[in-house]
Amino acid sequence: MSHPPTSLEQALRKYLASDSFRRLFADVSAERFSRVQRYGAPVGSRIEEHETIPRCMDRLKELISGRDAVPGPLPSGTVVMARELVNGCGRFDREWHAPRGGLWLALAWADTLLPEYARLLPLAAGTACCEAVRSFGVAASLKWVNDLHLQGRKLGGILCETYFGGPARDRYHLVGIGINCNNALFPEPLRGSAVSMRQALGAPVPLDEFVVVLLGFLAWHFGLVHLQEELDLASGKGSPDPPADSLVIDAWRRVSDTRGRHVIYGYDVMRHPLYAAIAEDVDPWGGLVLRLADGTLLTEYSGEIRYQADGESGV
Repeated sequence: MSHPPTSLEQALRKYLASDSFRRLFADVSAERFSRVQRYGAPVGSRIEEHETIPRCMDRLKELISGRDAVPGPLPSGTVVMARELVNGCGRFDREWHAPRGGLWLALAWADTLLPEYARLLPLAAGTACCEAVRSFGVAASLKWVNDLHLQGRKLGGILCETYFGGPARDRYHLVGIGINCNNALFPEPLRGSAVSMRQALGAPVPLDEFVVVLLGFLAWHFGLVHLQEELDLASGKGSPDPPADSLVIDAWRRVSDTRGRHVIYGYDVMRHPLYAAIAEDVDPWGGLVLRLADGTLLTEYSGEIRYQADGESGV
C-alpha cells in the first residue's frame, strides 16, 4: 500500500539523486553507478519514525508478520528508526545503551540473494556505517565483521538476523544499526570502552542529515552486493567459486583495521574465548582467515573477535 512520502523519505530521494552523492563515487563509471543505484534503490522506501520504542528490530518483525493488517508483504528497504530505545540489545542479548542523541534504526531487506551473497550483507552494512561516520570527519574503523570503533573504543554496532513472517512466510534480512552520535554520557561500565561522534568532533552531529547520508551509503553498498551477484552469475561463477571481482570485500578492506592484528576468536568471545590467532585476511565470502601459532590456517564465517592487548597471552 502506498503512502504519502515523509519528509525524511523525500530528503533521502533528493540526496540519492544529487551531484554530491554522485561525487562520492566519481571513480565509478556512469553505467556501473546506475546499476548499483538501481539495486540499492529500495533502501528507505518506507521510513517509520518513533520517539521511543523497545526495539526497532521487534517493530520490523511486527510489520513483516502483518500485525497491522496491511495487505501484501512489507516493502523491501523499510526502515524503522527511533530517538530512543528502552530495550536495546546487541549480539548474544548484550544490553545496548540507546538514549536520545544516538542513531538507532533497523532495515528490512527482502531475501532475494543467493545464500553466499546474502552473507555479504553484514559486511556491506558495516562498510556503509563506517563511510558515513568518516564523511562527517570521524576517523572510525571496522573490526570484523562490522563493529565500528574509534581507537579501540566502540562507536557503533550492527546486528543482523534472518526473519520469516506473514501469511506467505516472507523471508527478510534484518539489519539493526546503533551509532553513538550525540549521546556522550555512558553508564559506568561503558565509560572506558564507548565513545560518540560528538566526543570525537567536539561538536554536535546534525542527526537528521547524518541519517540521510547513512541510508545513502547503505543503498550503495547493498547495491554492490547485488551487482556482485549479477557479475558472478554472468561470468559463470558463483558458489563454490570465488567472486570474479570482490567489490564488496574490497570496499570493506578499505575501512577495516583487522588484517594483520593479533586477535582472540570465539562465538561469544567476551564470555567464551576459544583461541588466539593472527587475522590474515577476509576471503571473498566474508570469512575471516586466521593463522594459528603453529601456522595452521582456519577460516571462520561466524563468531566474533576482539583485538589482543599488548602483552596479553593467548587463550
